Amino acid sequence: MTGLKKAAACLAWAVASAGAGASVLQAAQPEPWQLGLQPAASDMMEGMASFHDLLLVIITAIVLFVMALMAWVMYRYRENANPVPSKTSHNTTIEVLWTIIPVLILVVIAIPSFRLLYAQHAYPPADLTIKAVGRQWYWSYEYPDQGNFTFDAYMVEDGDLKPGQPRLLAVDNEVVVPVNKVVHVLVTASDVMHNWNIPAFGSKIDAIPGRVNRTWFVAKQTGVFYGQCAELCGARHAYMPIAVRVVTEDEFAKWIEQAKQTFASADPEAAGATVKLANADAAK
Repeated sequence: MTGLKKAAACLAWAVASAGAGASVLQAAQPEPWQLGLQPAASDMMEGMASFHDLLLVIITAIVLFVMALMAWVMYRYRENANPVPSKTSHNTTIEVLWTIIPVLILVVIAIPSFRLLYAQHAYPPADLTIKAVGRQWYWSYEYPDQGNFTFDAYMVEDGDLKPGQPRLLAVDNEVVVPVNKVVHVLVTASDVMHNWNIPAFGSKIDAIPGRVNRTWFVAKQTGVFYGQCAELCGARHAYMPIAVRVVTEDEFAKWIEQAKQTFASADPEAAGATVKLANADAAK
């Protein structure tokens, strides 16, 4: 395929992808003045959100109790109200309570914490495996089970943003996965440490040169989910976002067939550059 035909095929694929995803909502992304976590799109993240809420309740109760206790002590035992201070040095009941109560609080925290930690590392059989490679400063993705094609994902610059694309989060080539399927992500880096992080999925793992880490998720709803590199990796650390588009199984099968043709190249970096150029031309 000549360069012109390849660029035309890339452009057609980009237009088709945009059309197919037009009805898919941007399901989770940071919002201005946002409080709390992003809406959960996986059971793992729902568990993390529940654990976060539990910790918030416990911490708030402890802070209020300590503040009330300090206020009472300062008022009750001030010099005017207590001219002759007590010389009591031990109180068995208090010492037992301040030992047992913190232990019970830690047990309440530990049970869901260990459950979440176990779930993160209890990998179910994969329906789809993706390899993510962090680079300065963009991501490369491989689909080894689906034709072993590779593409690069660069941040869309401000001047190239399309309607509905969030600034600093949109990318030219999104990761596409099917809904309600177990996705394993093998994560590494080619230069310095990066971090692959999608908050709505509860997935966050370091990308380390010379080492392959992994994470997994099951997206429960369709949409576009955004994340960013979470490891300080250089001058453009803030400009290497992650975008995952979750689609139905039929849409995923169609995308795979298009992607095999679009990204087929002996030189993956050249293929990624061609697609980036085609997408930039389409945005004009």
